[in-house]
Amino acid sequence: MEQQRQTGLPSGEDETWMLAYAAGDAQAFERLYLKHKGGLYRYFVRQLSDMALAEDLYQETWSRVIKAAQSYQASAKFTTWLYRIAHNLLIDHVRAVKPVDSLSIDEDEPDAQANLVGPQTAEPDSELLRSRQVAWLKECIGLLPQVQKEAFLLNQESGLTAQLISEVAGATLEATKSRIRYAYQSLRDCLGRKTQESIE
Repeated sequence: MEQQRQTGLPSGEDETWMLAYAAGDAQAFERLYLKHKGGLYRYFVRQLSDMALAEDLYQETWSRVIKAAQSYQASAKFTTWLYRIAHNLLIDHVRAVKPVDSLSIDEDEPDAQANLVGPQTAEPDSELLRSRQVAWLKECIGLLPQVQKEAFLLNQESGLTAQLISEVAGATLEATKSRIRYAYQSLRDCLGRKTQESIE
C-alpha cells in the first residue's frame, strides 16, 4: 500500500488485493478470484465452442496470475492485466489451431443483446421472434472476424471501455473503437438480413 502511494500507481481495490497477495495474503487472492471468476469464465465460453477448452484456458489464466504474483506491479488496472493474460492465451490457441468460430449466448442474459434484438414483450408471436433473433445473433457473432468478436464481447460481456480493450488487445484506441463499431454494424446488418429472409 505504502509503495503504491509513493510511486503514484493505481490504488484501486483490485490492485491493492493483488499486491497484498504478492506479499503473502492468500485471502486477497480469494477476493480477486471471487470477484472476477464469472466474467473471465464467460470471456472464454463466449468465444469457444469447446467447453473443456474454455475451462482449460480459464484455469491456465488463473495459474499464470498466481505464477506472476511476485513480479506484479500495479502499473495498469488489474482487470486490464488479467484480460491481457486471457487474451494472449486465446490468441495462442487461435494461432495453434484455427480461428474460433463459435460462441454461446445464454438466453437468460438479454443485456448483451438488448440493443441488437430489441425489447422483450409478453406476446407469443414476439416471444417466438425474439427466440429466433437470439439464435440469429449467436450465428452472426460467430461470423465476426476474431478481433471484432473479442472487442464486442469485452465491451458487452465484461463491460470494458474501448481504452481498456485496446490495452488488453495491444491495439490502438482508434483501431479498437473501429472494431467495436464494425462489430455492431455487422451484427445489425446480419440480423437485418435474417429478419428479411424470414419474412420472404
